[in-house]
Amino acid sequence: QVQLVESGGGLVQAGGSLRLSCAVSGRTFSSAVMGWFRQAPGKEREFVAAITWSAGNTKYADSVKGRFTISRDNAKNTMYLQMNSLKPEDTAVYYCAGDAPPVKWIATMTYEYDYWGQGTQVTVSS
Repeated sequence: QVQLVESGGGLVQAGGSLRLSCAVSGRTFSSAVMGWFRQAPGKEREFVAAITWSAGNTKYADSVKGRFTISRDNAKNTMYLQMNSLKPEDTAVYYCAGDAPPVKWIATMTYEYDYWGQGTQVTVSS
């Protein structure tokens, strides 16, 4: 069993920064892919960024490229999402997710992920 717990959300003004954390506990996989998704009110959950746990290869949604950075600390079993230059349209509940091996590519669809956290609210005021 894998547990994912997000933290670091909050209220920030446009142009500000936040760093989200996702602590992974339970059974972990060195060859997994970990990702961040977000869901705004009335919208579907969408892909934000993902990283391969072993090599650190990354993929980003076009809407966050150049502003968000995903990273992981293998020793701490923790994944991060550094969010800079935040915009009001970044307001959403942010979820971390895990795609257990075997993994062939960096997944971007929600159905491709096996484990989910409970989410953390990020609100960006204009």
